Amino acid sequence: MTVRAIRGATCLTQDDVAEMTDAVVELMQEILDKNSLTNDDLVSVFFTATPDLHSAFPAASARTIVAPDVPLICAQEIDVAGAMARVIRVMVHVNSDLPRSDMKHIYLRGAQALRQDIAQ
Repeated sequence: MTVRAIRGATCLTQDDVAEMTDAVVELMQEILDKNSLTNDDLVSVFFTATPDLHSAFPAASARTIVAPDVPLICAQEIDVAGAMARVIRVMVHVNSDLPRSDMKHIYLRGAQALRQDIAQ
């Protein structure tokens, strides 16, 4: 098996704990489902949030479906002028026998505009 990385992102309409939880859980579930993954396949998960999101940690929301022994971490996205607002990005490291080209990257709730080249 090889460690592969899967990218994803989602957008929020407001900085709200409930919306963040719904969006992050939806994003992580889609990543798991579309890539036929289980918690046993997960190596680690790295979240970033734009500076306008500060109501909660995205990792705390993900913990509702990600096993407790999978390392999760959050960081703040670089504050670039004109960048899309209220975005949570994720990079999921997984063990997989699939080639890198078969990884399905998931962009939801308007985040498809960030990576139209790889968004599923």
